Amino acid sequence: MVAGWFAGDGDAFRLLGTRCAACASVFFPREDHHCRNPSCGGGELEEIALSRRGRVWSYTDSRYRPPSPYVSDPELPWEPCALIAVELEAERIVVLGQAAPEVTVADLTVGMEAEVVPGVLHEDAETTWTTWHWRPTGVTA
Repeated sequence: MVAGWFAGDGDAFRLLGTRCAACASVFFPREDHHCRNPSCGGGELEEIALSRRGRVWSYTDSRYRPPSPYVSDPELPWEPCALIAVELEAERIVVLGQAAPEVTVADLTVGMEAEVVPGVLHEDAETTWTTWHWRPTGVTA
């Protein structure tokens, strides 16, 4: 789990971002030091919970094993997964993430509604690394 990027579980699961108090720009991943907007001189940032739902902006399938720091077992074959870019209308940002395991590119269309759900990035005998996934609304695990 990346500390401070998400919180909660089930229906309370949310991505966490930050908003600049001066220009209202929203950032994900979060920014804790300065406003990333080049035309803003502000620096006061507040943590916000991002919208749980948005619209699919783009998607693709990942057919290769990503490099470190992504955690995967090199002894196991790579399983392709769908990657989804979701536009959060209220925040006016696009957030990229893996699709939930049951979702393939055949299930996706640009413009469809998707929601953020908790997911597992990797697990071994000692640790479960958690992350977020995007799932089209109406699709259940």
